[in-house]
Amino acid sequence: MKPIFPILFIIILLLVVFFGIGPSLIADGVMSQRLITFAIFIGLFMYMVLVWMYTVILRRNKK
Repeated sequence: MKPIFPILFIIILLLVVFFGIGPSLIADGVMSQRLITFAIFIGLFMYMVLVWMYTVILRRNKK
């Protein structure tokens, strides 16, 4: 059961990167639309990294 979480998290992270950077770089909208999309992407990415770090710290403290 332990290897399921990292694999699932990596898949979700790759999906966020794929669907977050793509619209930011190649969107045909105005620059403000791209910046808003990019800001949301950065916020979501930072949140996911913090969750990952938090779970890694919890795992190390349990051992």
